[in-house]
Amino acid sequence: MCADCPARLADDLDAAFPEFLAHHQDLAYGVAMRMTRHPADAEDLAQEAFIRAYRALLGYEPQRRRELHARGWLIAIVANLGRNRARRGRTAETDLDSIASLTLDERPGPEGIAAGREAARDWRARLDALPPRYGHAVALRHVSGLSYPELAEALGRPVNTVKSDVHRGLRMLRAGLLEEAVDAGLPRKAGAR
Repeated sequence: MCADCPARLADDLDAAFPEFLAHHQDLAYGVAMRMTRHPADAEDLAQEAFIRAYRALLGYEPQRRRELHARGWLIAIVANLGRNRARRGRTAETDLDSIASLTLDERPGPEGIAAGREAARDWRARLDALPPRYGHAVALRHVSGLSYPELAEALGRPVNTVKSDVHRGLRMLRAGLLEEAVDAGLPRKAGAR
């Protein structure tokens, strides 16, 4: 994350925007990928978000650019565009294999790749099983790494509300994991609820 991006955007938008894009493109693409679940759609969504961000910044006074919370603001743009596309029915089929392969930094052997894909499918299913309010908050916080203030800005909710949403989402995930363990015949840990 570039802490100097807002100041640079305020000083010279055209010169600073490529750096802003470089610092935030992975975050925007990651959020778009979780929303669309298809690499080509995610690329389109992220690109459209940066175009919208640039156009918005053109209309901002330099002081407003300087005070910008860039990550949360940009993720709000990505999320809004993603929701609008979903309403119009432009969602792609789930491509979990490509999601799993994007998360693998090192290239293990075939068994490792298969295990990684299976784990990605399992976690995607767990997040999808959550109510969207909680699943989206957990993914942005723990997958995309947004801070709570950035998350609040991205979701358009107060900080304490998003903290509560993340907490409840994690609690639901834990309960689901515990249920999976019980269903698999694994013993419960002492003190587990």
